[in-house]
Amino acid sequence: MFTGLVEIAAAVVQLVPEPPGCRLVLRAPEFVREARLGDSIAINGCCLTVVEIEAENLHFQAGPETLAKTNLGGLQPGTWVNLERALRVGDRLGGHYVTGHVDAVGSLLERFDDRDWSTLWFSAPAKLLKQMASKGSIAIDGVSLTLVEVAADRFSVALIPHTLALTTLGSLEVGGRVNLETDLLAKYVEQQLRPS
Repeated sequence: MFTGLVEIAAAVVQLVPEPPGCRLVLRAPEFVREARLGDSIAINGCCLTVVEIEAENLHFQAGPETLAKTNLGGLQPGTWVNLERALRVGDRLGGHYVTGHVDAVGSLLERFDDRDWSTLWFSAPAKLLKQMASKGSIAIDGVSLTLVEVAADRFSVALIPHTLALTTLGSLEVGGRVNLETDLLAKYVEQQLRPS
């Protein structure tokens, strides 16, 4: 379980084929000191397990489902990703509950920058848009955000300078693919409202 409060952005060092998946190596010296094998870390909002720790790098394995259903399959060395360690019991919950199980990939449709602030419009599958509501929560590449507007085929979020400076959303360009996770409560409500 995560909060969607990204701790650091880290660089992809290497993607090593391990058919049918791959090994993802990230340079994250800020995390290495406290990291343990088996720790869960959200990478662009996708929960993966630390399988090796060496020097300033953390190693993760991503299976074919993860590579196909998230934006992790398109990463290249030098790409930056958002990282968050798992929530510990007793920690403050400043964002919202984020499971690290990506629902779908969306893309940036439009970006409106106003000095240090930005409004971003993203595409999302219709099924996910039904789970969104204005002033509700969404995790975009692991970043907990408040939905501003939700339309039939898109949604928007407003980003403050802090978020733009410390996460990969600050440099995201139109067409960029992002991992989306809707609010856990919305999923349960939708499930209960389905006809049996």
